[in-house]
Amino acid sequence: MDLIVQSLAGESVREHVIALLRSTAPFAALSDKLLGRIAVIATLERVPRGEVIYQVGDPAKDLYVVASGQVRHALGPGAQATVLVKVVGRGDVIGWAALLKDRSRRLAKTTALEESELLKIRGDQLMEVLGDDPVAAQEVLERCAKMIIEDFTVPAWLAQVQVLPTGKAAAGTRAGGASNIRGLALFMHRISKWLQGPTPYLMVVGFALFFGAWYLLSEVFHLWRFASIPGPHQVLIEWLNPNPVYGLSVYSSEYYIHIWSSIRRILIGFTIATAVGVPVGLFLGWSRTFREYVFPVFETLRPIPVLAWVPLAIVMFKSGAETPVIFLATLASFYATALNTMLGVESIDEAYPRAAACLGASKWQIFRHVVIPGALPYIFTGLQISVGVAWFSLVAAEMVSGEYGLGYVINTSYVNVRYPTIVIGMITLGIVGYVTSALVRMAGDYMMQWRVRELALGGRE
Repeated sequence: MDLIVQSLAGESVREHVIALLRSTAPFAALSDKLLGRIAVIATLERVPRGEVIYQVGDPAKDLYVVASGQVRHALGPGAQATVLVKVVGRGDVIGWAALLKDRSRRLAKTTALEESELLKIRGDQLMEVLGDDPVAAQEVLERCAKMIIEDFTVPAWLAQVQVLPTGKAAAGTRAGGASNIRGLALFMHRISKWLQGPTPYLMVVGFALFFGAWYLLSEVFHLWRFASIPGPHQVLIEWLNPNPVYGLSVYSSEYYIHIWSSIRRILIGFTIATAVGVPVGLFLGWSRTFREYVFPVFETLRPIPVLAWVPLAIVMFKSGAETPVIFLATLASFYATALNTMLGVESIDEAYPRAAACLGASKWQIFRHVVIPGALPYIFTGLQISVGVAWFSLVAAEMVSGEYGLGYVINTSYVNVRYPTIVIGMITLGIVGYVTSALVRMAGDYMMQWRVRELALGGRE
């Protein structure tokens, strides 16, 4: 291959290269200083029309950025690509196999369709430069991963994108903290965007309208439907009273015993439902044979209300009032978790498992590296629904067979005509339920930071 190589000496050429790098998806977010360092290690090659730049099996040492002209990029059959042949132009990046850890050979054949100029960057030298700024480098590698997944149907290629070099102690320390910096920066960015938007202020307005309507209907106009319902002022006084009339307020230890009893039951039930429901849902979606045996029974039992199980739960678990309550909360949570997990597996494009199988992946490897990650968004959506279902199932169970808990408080307060305490229990239940749902959502965001960043790279917040 006859290439005409130009050294990138001179300020004007350097600025041209920096502008070219900034126009590409992987390098767009880098600073001028870092782009300048990359420009130093780059060379500009002019390729005549019809010349082969590299072909399948050649050593994969260099990354290329198309500066001008058009290049035909044809991936080899072993790559299992969604698009085998495409034409790339100015600003496109090719030769990303130079960034893969376990891939030393080219996966494609590239040919100049017309006289073209290519910016050639050594992969090892690029990683060395990026290693001096791990936070910025992480952004580059994420964008490269996004580019790879757009071309390939196998997510396993993403695991081969190189990590930052850690040869120097200082660089290693920075690289070790890069993920924490990214996670914190992502969290603070989302908080900042949330505060800048109308959502928090509309939320305040919504609560003000709700409590205002409650106050007017119950304490001002005394409408007949609300005549016996305590107003927000009466509830607040009782809730914050050091000597509550009905015996329950933020100053009474019994109040926190009830809260902890409900939370403990939810933790146990939700954990059991997740540990059982997620695997069952994965197998329901993945194995047709398993689904044919299990799903008809699953769908027959799922519509049965939790309260219908109360007598059987009491008969089955005679050890005390605690176990039946946990069982009922677990049961309702299990159905929501398993069903959403199954839907998550069914939502995965069939091209991904097929492509992985073509590359020699075993069924277990496909299940572990394709099915489970692909179903995670649905799994965590199901877990958010599951924890809510667990709460109202728990309250129903506590009303019937509990000795402590918020459901028990609501039920005994009704029997003893302590209406303010009913509302206190309901509001407490809403607050605790909201917090638990938020914790599940935060856990999902943490475990799926790749998805959050993918949405951000795609222009979505």
